[in-house]
Amino acid sequence: PVTDGSRELHSLCAQLEFLLQFDLKEKRSFFGQRKDYWDFLCQGLACRREEHEGIRFVTSLDKLKTPVGRGRAFLRYCLVHRQLAESLQLCLLDPESLREWYYARSPFLSPQRRAEILGSLYELDGVTFHLAL
Repeated sequence: PVTDGSRELHSLCAQLEFLLQFDLKEKRSFFGQRKDYWDFLCQGLACRREEHEGIRFVTSLDKLKTPVGRGRAFLRYCLVHRQLAESLQLCLLDPESLREWYYARSPFLSPQRRAEILGSLYELDGVTFHLAL
């Protein structure tokens, strides 16, 4: 299993975060706080019928104060529960929402690249992650 001490884990999480932040449009909340990929994920998953367990878990953690921290915790939660590819795929279903959050260079706006990314993420479902949440 992959644990918190794994160098590959840190590289994977950094690459995932880079991918989710690449060409992300700058948005601000009502109070002026900059939005990040966490907000994109929350919006994308909120369109589903029931609340995502990962979102519920992360929002229950009082120590997490920033969107980046919440996004990182969500990625870790999804890796442990083998839900990363499915969760991201749900967020990528709505092209209008994608264009609202990302500029044209984002790989999420290319159907071919999006399929390649999701295919790779689905392969991670076969890996066991034992991470501190």
